[in-house]
Amino acid sequence: MFNKIKTILCGSVLLLSLSAGSAVLAAQTVEPAMTLEQAVTQVQQETGGKVLSASTVRRGRTSFEHRVKVLTPTGHVRVVTVTTEASKGPASNDSTKNPSADGDSNKEKH
Repeated sequence: MFNKIKTILCGSVLLLSLSAGSAVLAAQTVEPAMTLEQAVTQVQQETGGKVLSASTVRRGRTSFEHRVKVLTPTGHVRVVTVTTEASKGPASNDSTKNPSADGDSNKEKH
């Protein structure tokens, strides 16, 4: 009888410690290595345009996307995505990417 109680208590303690550890991990906040302001500045310099809006979307545990909508000097509206890793992780390779090869699919004439 004592061994059954001991086994149940040990299992309960193990489950509690595992759930407490996962709660601590969930409570930690992860920030992007590049801030939204830095991404906006980068896109302004690269395009020479006027930023219309900007937002950050989390992609997975350690990856973020900054989406910057910009009005180019030629009058096109483009959405430029700047991908960045979390600042607590290893050194990241920040990249700016456009979904299409020719860049025309995400432009609107104004």
